[in-house]
Amino acid sequence: MAHSHSSSVNFFGSVNKVVYEGKNSTNPLAFKYYNSQEVIGGKTMKEHLRFSIAYWHTFTADGTDVFGAATMQRPWDQYKGMDLAKARVEAAFEMFEKLDAPFFAFHDRDIAPEGSTLKETNQNLDIIVSLMKDYMRTSNVKLLWNTANMFTNPRFVHGAATSCNADVFAYAAAQVKKGLETAKELGAENYVFWGGREGYETLLNTDLKFELDNLARFMHMAVDYAKEIGYTGQFLIEPKPKEPTTHQYDTDAATTIAFLKQYGLDHHFKLNLEANHATLAGHTFEHELRMARVHGLLGSVDANQGDPLLGWDTDEFPTDLYSATLAMYEILQNGGLGSGGLNFDAKVRRSSFEPDDLIYSHIAGMDAFARGLKVAHKLVEDRVFEDVIKHRYRSFTEGIGLEIAEGRANFKMLEQYALNNKSMKNESGRQERLKAILNQYILEV
Repeated sequence: MAHSHSSSVNFFGSVNKVVYEGKNSTNPLAFKYYNSQEVIGGKTMKEHLRFSIAYWHTFTADGTDVFGAATMQRPWDQYKGMDLAKARVEAAFEMFEKLDAPFFAFHDRDIAPEGSTLKETNQNLDIIVSLMKDYMRTSNVKLLWNTANMFTNPRFVHGAATSCNADVFAYAAAQVKKGLETAKELGAENYVFWGGREGYETLLNTDLKFELDNLARFMHMAVDYAKEIGYTGQFLIEPKPKEPTTHQYDTDAATTIAFLKQYGLDHHFKLNLEANHATLAGHTFEHELRMARVHGLLGSVDANQGDPLLGWDTDEFPTDLYSATLAMYEILQNGGLGSGGLNFDAKVRRSSFEPDDLIYSHIAGMDAFARGLKVAHKLVEDRVFEDVIKHRYRSFTEGIGLEIAEGRANFKMLEQYALNNKSMKNESGRQERLKAILNQYILEV
């Protein structure tokens, strides 16, 4: 196998470039709603949605779960070691091209295997990063973000930046240093911190404050090093409530925002929010997006969905139009995602094991968000919710309400008002009516 850009290996042989054919198409290998060049509100769908393909679920996942062995049949799995790593790069860029995906994302250990020493591991990484750089020169795809896998190797049994072992903390720092250099080398628009094992299993053996302090120290060091090497991408933190630890330190958007503000990191970081993690935290996806948005910290999105019937991270491809619409509504209200994007941190089901399923699943996700974008844009344009909300809070635009809203009221003044106020009348929130209107838009736009 020739590991060069001119390689004739075709990993998705039966699949041609996926094109938009419209909602009446019966071709499973065509987009029904995602028309990349269609302009909506002054930007193309491609510019709005900034789709990204996740390297780990797409090219390295093998279908293993806690109850069973690998099921995925991947043509590149005939290779081993660094040959396998190189073959995956070829497969990846072939797929990026066939889907016309503008971005991709990876963990360091997805793209290159660990060696017997950190030095050897970094050398493996250098070879693959160089190969990727070659491909990126003649491809339209860019790196949305990269990150460090500091959860798979047994050295991270007690965490990485929150480990009780200083040697592990140092190793993790070296790994992220290399990750930031990789980000600069490949022009990553963002760098993500996902604390795979940054949390605790029991408080009985945990110095919670010290671990949080160390986590903040680690992140400040990352900020300093990025500055030192001139890496200007956006730093992102990805919240998750549980799994693999009982309690992850970045439980949800609100907890993560509090952490960032507490340690003076909120000027350097934004949030990378995942739909499935919102579900695990007991929130809706749109709640997490809104929470980050109102704090000016909405950075990027891991586009997937969880199964509400299962209590773990199922990372399914996003096909729920209701959720996709409300997510895009928040993103539009945010003025877009800036340097972020919609990264398909999603995996095909264990029973969908053929290579073509990787294409079908991405088409499903891209179409769902394209549809969500169109509906959300129309909702924003028609001010469906904004006008309802404005009307609902109108009592704060005059009289005593305005005094409160502008910070001029105090308890004595409010008591006086309440004592003299003879009529208090609440109005219906009309939740069902609003949901019916939302359904109408989803079905008709």
